[in-house]
Amino acid sequence: WEGKGLLSAFQTGCTTKESFRLAQLEALVRMLGEHECDFVDALGRDLHKPRFETVVSELLLVKNEALHAINSLKKWMQPQRVERNLSTTLDDCLVVSEPLGVVLIMGTWCSPVLFCLGPLVGAIAAGNCAVISPSEHTSHTAELLHRLVPSYLDSECFHVILAGTNDLADIVELKFDHVFFGSRVAQAAARTFTPVTLILGGKNPCYVDQQCDITATAQRIAWARFHNAGQSVVAPDYVLCHVDVKTRLVRALKCCLMQFYGSDPRESRSFGRMVNLEIINRTRDMLWRSGKVAVGGQVIEAEKYIAPTILTEVVETDPIMQHDVFGPVLPVLTVNTLDEAITFINKQEKPLCVYAYSSNSKVISRLMSETSSGSFCSNDSVLQSVMVGLPFGGVGASGMGSYHGRYSFDAFSHRKSCLLRGTRFECVTYLRYPPYEDRNLSLMTWASTLSQKSQGWCQIL
Repeated sequence: WEGKGLLSAFQTGCTTKESFRLAQLEALVRMLGEHECDFVDALGRDLHKPRFETVVSELLLVKNEALHAINSLKKWMQPQRVERNLSTTLDDCLVVSEPLGVVLIMGTWCSPVLFCLGPLVGAIAAGNCAVISPSEHTSHTAELLHRLVPSYLDSECFHVILAGTNDLADIVELKFDHVFFGSRVAQAAARTFTPVTLILGGKNPCYVDQQCDITATAQRIAWARFHNAGQSVVAPDYVLCHVDVKTRLVRALKCCLMQFYGSDPRESRSFGRMVNLEIINRTRDMLWRSGKVAVGGQVIEAEKYIAPTILTEVVETDPIMQHDVFGPVLPVLTVNTLDEAITFINKQEKPLCVYAYSSNSKVISRLMSETSSGSFCSNDSVLQSVMVGLPFGGVGASGMGSYHGRYSFDAFSHRKSCLLRGTRFECVTYLRYPPYEDRNLSLMTWASTLSQKSQGWCQIL
């Protein structure tokens, strides 16, 4: 691919036209529909991902993002008027969204279609040219995107590159206008002052109160943790279980695993595999050195298989609690009070998600307000991260920036402030001109000072 070619394409202004943006978004929707089977096959090869998971958690989510953008694009593109004060009564105060230019979107292996094409929707809607770099660890999906994208999207404005991890820093040195999911090359981006959106994950806590529906709680936690064989940045990373419900919760989780995957999950068509040996070995080492296996624990390296596993008797210093878990392992810790749970969560780095299960609204309210995280969800997991109307992103150690829906459009736009004035008030604005006089200063001070009760003549200049 040629970076200068993309820049030249952007400079023609073709991507800024509403008709162009709509056409590209509609083409993206067609690509997903016409090649559903190809995507299912590619993700099956890369992750042993069940068709159900591929369609629901990858293709459908991207399609919904694109359809939402198509339906909302005209409104998003309109300048936003800002409330005027006395000094701008006859002027226009506007915020205009303009495209950034040429952006780089780096996919991840845990959701290789969603994390490539989801952000691309925002880049297209905002009027940018884009380079998509799928993860090398999901090679079949990467090769499929490399083949399909030029057949559906404008090949002068959108490129897919097959690059290894070692190549990405050099690619970023070419100076993009924005890098999305840039954790692997954040330092390289910083050297060129390239803004980034980072989704870094983190250890997502899941508090289970004694006042909750244990059966529904177990089902929703098990689905979220073991979906895609646990390879997810938004899955519950560990459970903080009230001591009164630990036994019942662990028993309910075991029942869920039997219900979801049968007596031998290795034979289940609904359970995936790990992406590579590096992730297998890392997860296995943490698993075997932490807590006590309540169910699961089997590892078959040759098949890239780790059984869905629940750990009990886990303590804060165990290896499984010191690192992010990208595998089908759920540690269960106990706490005696809600205060203890909140203290435990706040001792850690700010996570991408906090989950709370309780039928007591006061418990939910306290966890939501007294902890900090990229997102929060009560009595369910993951769903808050896929809703087009909610921004999704991290805070602190779990990332910066957000996307989804309008927030994706804003992530790939520069919000330019515009003041459109005339020259009719020169009889007032002359007060700012030299030679400076005390009388003029007094008038300017009086006219420009905000009142505690009203805006006043702010910014008379």
